[in-house]
Amino acid sequence: MIEAGDWAGLEDAEALAQRAADAAAVVADEADDDFEVSVMLTDDASIRELNRQWRGKDKATNVLSFPAPEQPGFEGPRHLGDIALAYETLVREAEEESKPLADHFAHLVVHGVLHLLGYEHEVEEEADIMEALEVKALATLGIADPYRDMAA
Repeated sequence: MIEAGDWAGLEDAEALAQRAADAAAVVADEADDDFEVSVMLTDDASIRELNRQWRGKDKATNVLSFPAPEQPGFEGPRHLGDIALAYETLVREAEEESKPLADHFAHLVVHGVLHLLGYEHEVEEEADIMEALEVKALATLGIADPYRDMAA
């Protein structure tokens, strides 16, 4: 869903988000599960409000993940939750890191889906696991390791 922002600059965002979410599921050994994720494409102003409201951080961010509550007894695809991405932050980061916009978008979708699957990066050991999964998922999409230059 495009809520706000100039997302026309990202060609076929829905298909790319689907491929990225599928790649995240495969590396997290969740590919056999039938699940769905809602993706909201928005702008910095909207994501800043969400970040302030739900995380107490009054600033824009690139991606937010909102896990859905468990739905015992529900038949059909399991709704993992919602992901929101901010256009201006996405573009700025891609430019600063000299990355194609589509690659950075795919990375953030993978990152968001992994959060919905229960992965975190608050402590170093968890961050190492999550980053390794991100790198593996992105490689299946033909996208370079986004952390390679950061380690150097």
